[in-house]
Amino acid sequence: MDPLFTSPTSTVLLDRDGGLLAATVARDGQWRMPESDSIPQRFERCLIEFEDRRFHKHWGIRLPSMLRAARQNIAAGRTVSGGSTITMQVARMALARRDRSVWSKLLEIGLALRLELRLTKDEILKLHASHAPFGGNVVGLEAAAWRWYGKAPHELSWGECATLAVLPNAPARIHPGRNRDALLAKRDRLLDRLLAVGDIDATDCSLAKQEPLPEAPHPLPRIAPHLLGTLQAQGLEGRRIRSTLARDLQERITVLAARYAPLLAANEVHNAAVLVLDVRTGEALAYVGNLPDALHGGEVDLIRAQRSTGSLLKPFLHAAMLQAGERMPDQLVADLPTSYDGFAPRNYDGRFSGAVPASQALARSLNVPAVRALREHGVERARRMLVAMGMKHLDRSAEHYGLSLIVGGGEGSLWELTGAYASMARVLTSYAGSGRSIEGAVHPPSAIPDPTAHGTDPPALGPGALHHALHALQAVNRPESESGWQHFARQQRISWKTGTSFGHRDAWAIGVNDRFAVGVWSGNASGEGRPGLTGTLASAPLLFDVFAALPEGQGFDVPHDALAPMLVCRASGFRAGPDCPDPEERATLHEALRTAPCPYHRRILLNATGDRRVDPGPEAQEVSWFCLPPAMEHYYAAEHPAYRPLPPFDGNSAVRLETEQPMQVIYPEAGSTLFVPIELHGAPGRVVLRAAHRQSDAMLHWDLDGTYLGSTTQLHQWTTALTDGPHRLTLTDADGAQLSVAFRAVSSRERR
Repeated sequence: MDPLFTSPTSTVLLDRDGGLLAATVARDGQWRMPESDSIPQRFERCLIEFEDRRFHKHWGIRLPSMLRAARQNIAAGRTVSGGSTITMQVARMALARRDRSVWSKLLEIGLALRLELRLTKDEILKLHASHAPFGGNVVGLEAAAWRWYGKAPHELSWGECATLAVLPNAPARIHPGRNRDALLAKRDRLLDRLLAVGDIDATDCSLAKQEPLPEAPHPLPRIAPHLLGTLQAQGLEGRRIRSTLARDLQERITVLAARYAPLLAANEVHNAAVLVLDVRTGEALAYVGNLPDALHGGEVDLIRAQRSTGSLLKPFLHAAMLQAGERMPDQLVADLPTSYDGFAPRNYDGRFSGAVPASQALARSLNVPAVRALREHGVERARRMLVAMGMKHLDRSAEHYGLSLIVGGGEGSLWELTGAYASMARVLTSYAGSGRSIEGAVHPPSAIPDPTAHGTDPPALGPGALHHALHALQAVNRPESESGWQHFARQQRISWKTGTSFGHRDAWAIGVNDRFAVGVWSGNASGEGRPGLTGTLASAPLLFDVFAALPEGQGFDVPHDALAPMLVCRASGFRAGPDCPDPEERATLHEALRTAPCPYHRRILLNATGDRRVDPGPEAQEVSWFCLPPAMEHYYAAEHPAYRPLPPFDGNSAVRLETEQPMQVIYPEAGSTLFVPIELHGAPGRVVLRAAHRQSDAMLHWDLDGTYLGSTTQLHQWTTALTDGPHRLTLTDADGAQLSVAFRAVSSRERR
C-alpha cells in the first residue's frame, strides 16, 4: 500500500533519551512532525470519546451516524455535521479534499474501508494523531503539544489532552487564538463525558476544568540548532533523528558558552564552538556549533567548518617519531634559526632556546623544533598518519602542504580534531595489555548512534608513544607571551593543547582525559583575525570551564607492556652512552632502542685545577663533559646559567684543531636555499648571516665566495646582499680553525 500522506515533515532532533532538542518547520511552512510510534493513552481516550465512541466496534463507517448527520444537514439547509468516524477523518486528510460533497463522502467511505482492512485500530489512531490539523500551521498531536503547551505529548494533562482532542473538529474556526469561549465549552463538555464513563474522577475533572487555555504558541526548543541544521544538510531532512547528545550537558555547556561570549566580544570576536565527546565511544555528548544569539555568522556550524589547525597536529608528530624510534621522549632537539627553501618558522615569542627537551618543545608549542622534526620525519609520511588518525580532509599532496603542515598549513574541523584527540585517549584507555590497543580504537566521532561506524584497522599510533605524548601535554608550560595559563590549571589530570592560526584568525583548545575529549574554537566566522586571539587566552578558559562541568576522570593507566626500562642521560634525554655520568632508569617505549646514544657527553682531559684542557700526560685527569654543538650552545647557555662551556686548551692548538670544530654556522644551514626578498625599489634585500663560536671573545673572519667581508667578535652576525645562485661562506677564527658551508640564494624575482 502506497503511503497515505506525502506532505513534507519537520526535521526533529532528539537527545539520547528521546527528548526534543530542536526542530524545523516543514518545507511547506507547517509544523508537522514525522509520524510517531505511539500516542498518549489520555489523548486516545479523549479523542475516541469526542469523535468516535464506537471506534473499536465498527469497520470504518457507521451508518446511523451518517443518517443522523444527513438529517441535521437537511434541517439546517447547510452542512453542519459529517457523521464521520475517526477512520473516515483519516481518509479525508489523506485525500486532502476541501469540499464536502456526496462524491467526496463516497471516496472517504471507500478509503476508510480499505484502511480498516489493512491497518490495525492503533495504526489508524496514530495516523489521525499525526496528521490532524490543530489550528494555524500546526499539524499533528506532537507539534500541537509543543506549540500550544511547550511540552511533549506524553506530558500533557487531562485538561490539555481534552483541549487538543476538540481542536481538529473545527481548527479553522476554533483555536486558542479566537473563539475561546466556544473552545472552553467544548473542552469542558468532553471532560464531563470522561467523568461519566469513568475515565477520570471528580477531582481530576474539576482540576482539569480549572486549567487555562493556552494564550499563544510556544517556540519549540532550540537546544542544538546547529547540529540539526548540519544533519538536515546531510540528507536527513524531514526525519526524526535520535542523537547521542545528553540534554542536561548540552544545556549546561550552552550556558557556559553564552556567559563567555561578552569576553570575546570585547575583542571583536563574535563566534565560538564547543564539542564534548565520550572517549570510549566517540559519541558527541554536547554540540554547541556557535555562540547562542551570535549577531555575526551565528547560523554557521563552526564545529564542521574547515579552519587552519594551528599547532594542534604537533602531538601526533611527536608520537609518530617516538614510535618510529627517531627520538626519545625527552631528548634535546634543536631550536635554532631555521630556513628551508624560503620557509623560516618562528616561535611564538620570537626567541630560540638552542636545545630543548622534545617533551617541553611540545608542551611549549615551539614551532621551530616541530618544523625541523617534520622535515626529518617526512611530510607525506606524517600526512598519511594524520589521515589514519582521523584528519580525513588532509587529502592534498605533501608538496601542497610542505613543512607548514605542522604549524597550521593544513585545515581541519573541530569535529575531526576533537575526534582525533579522543582516538589518542581511546588507544590508551582501551589498551588490553597485549602490546597493542584493541581493534577499532581509532574512529571518527558520531552524533547519531551507529554501531557499525567503528573501524577495525589497528591504530596508526600505539599506546607507548601516545602515553609519552599525552603525558607531555599535562605539563601546561607555555611561552611567557601566553601568560595567564596558570589560572586555567585545575586538579583534573587533563592533557591539553592550544593552537593559533596565522593572522590570529583561529584560536583552538582541545583537552582529553580518560573519559572525555573537549574541543573549543573561537574566532570570527568571517575569517577576520584579531590581535591577541590565541588559543591560550581565547579558548583555554572555556575549555577548563567545560571540564569543570564534567565528571572527573581517573587519569590514564601506564601501558607497562608497551614500555621498557632504559638508562637515559639526565642532561640530554638520549639513551645513555658510555660517557654519560649517573644515568637514570626510565620507562620508555621499546622503539627507543633504535635511537642513537647521547652525542653530547664526551671525555676530556683537564689540568689539576680543572680549568684548562690539556694533552695526555701523567697529570691529566679525565672527566665526562656535557657539551652542545656551538650553535645550540650559543642560545642554550643564555637560558641555562649552570651550563659550562668546554674549558679552553692549554698547550698545542694543533691538538684542538684535530679534536673539535669550535664554531658553527647558525644561518644558513649547509645545503639550504635562502629566499631573498625584493625591496620596494626593486633591488634584492639583504640577508643576515649568523654564526657561533665556543669562545665568547673569539674573533671570526668572514669570507663569501672568495671575497673577504670583515671580522666580528662576540656577536657573530654579518648583513650582506646575495645574488641568485650558489654561494659558499667560509669562517676562520684567530687560531686558524676554518669552517665552510655551501648554500643557494633565490630572490622573489627568480621564483616568479
